[in-house]
Amino acid sequence: MQTNDDLNTATIEKYIQTVKLADNSRAKEVRLDINTAKNLALTLGIVMSRLHGQLEQLVKENNQNKEEETIEIQMDGGSSWGD
Repeated sequence: MQTNDDLNTATIEKYIQTVKLADNSRAKEVRLDINTAKNLALTLGIVMSRLHGQLEQLVKENNQNKEEETIEIQMDGGSSWGD
């Protein structure tokens, strides 16, 4: 199921900010209550699923549009090197 709805990444942004604040205050740990942890896990799952779906779509489109590519190489033995 592909969707183009905007992702609500507020939970991830809040977690990142919490980690930054903890790091700046030299805290040894960061604790999350269970609801915040659930929301973070759900949001990360949605983001990863969306990215995976977009990657699959790009690979599919790339394979459909792929034409045989010819690469031509000319070797002159290095005679024009440094000219």
